[in-house]
Amino acid sequence: MKALVTGGGGFLGGAVVDALLARGDTVTSVARGDYPDLRARGVRTVRGDLADPAVAREAVTGVDVVLHVAAKAGIGGRTADFRRSNVEATRVLLDACREAGVGRLVFTSTPSVVHTGGDLHGGDESLPYATHFDSAYPETKAEAERLVLAADGPDLATVALRPHLVWGPGDTQLVPRILDRARRGQLRLVGDGSSVVDTTYVADAAAAHLDAADRLAPGAACAGRAYFITSGDPRPIRELIDGILGAGGLPPVTATVPRPVAVAAGAAVEAVWSLLGRTDDPPMTRFLARQLATAHWFDIGAARRDLGYAPRVTLEEGFARLARSLSAATRPAT
Repeated sequence: MKALVTGGGGFLGGAVVDALLARGDTVTSVARGDYPDLRARGVRTVRGDLADPAVAREAVTGVDVVLHVAAKAGIGGRTADFRRSNVEATRVLLDACREAGVGRLVFTSTPSVVHTGGDLHGGDESLPYATHFDSAYPETKAEAERLVLAADGPDLATVALRPHLVWGPGDTQLVPRILDRARRGQLRLVGDGSSVVDTTYVADAAAAHLDAADRLAPGAACAGRAYFITSGDPRPIRELIDGILGAGGLPPVTATVPRPVAVAAGAAVEAVWSLLGRTDDPPMTRFLARQLATAHWFDIGAARRDLGYAPRVTLEEGFARLARSLSAATRPAT
């Protein structure tokens, strides 16, 4: 198929591009940055801001499915920037798809759209959207997901995927932050680390996007719906963090901080960041503290049924692949 991947130069977007190319699909990527490595592999690249209608129209030209992975992520930054990248860009892209006659759109969402700060044990798609958000990222992703699902119809079939905590080789968010804080002696577990969470290895997250694109059509079981995507193996958060540390050649985490202290610290840090006008990610926020202290794992039965999705990579294999990748990255060139 002829596929457009938004954010094809990023971590998850790049994995989706890899998966499409591996099976012989024709790929276009649109991103703000320049990625000559993609062009060298035969990917048509469009550079620009997706919130610009001209960029969106150019990107969708000649494609029959859009995998909308691009987003502004993180826990710091101006709300206006999150809104432009996550909501307005999605609205513009949907309009461009309708104008160009593109028939399918797969949207990358996040489970954070339903997280209210408490425990979630085996949550499924019946969970309602949260009514209050501690961060602009989940708030704007929830708004964008609503736009995507509302756009589903006979001319444009849409589906939203909610991959949970995507990680693996090439990760630019979760893995490097854990390793960096551990090396600086600043890594702490919020609570005792026993809260159970699940994650998604990056190759599984990419495979889910292809599964969805292949099953999606007007009137299909998955059309107009959202699906949780994980590796299907919930573990205590301490075990997951220690697995990443081990892959980086670091010892297990031992330091802890009580949840109320972490939440209070997060509120204080947010206030300081706001006062200083900083747009980088703060070391702690209320949203991050609650994410680290609560159980949140999801039932992927609907994705198995409607998308044909099945996790391919075990956690242990994922940690082994991550270890090899990190080792190769630090090995001196010869």
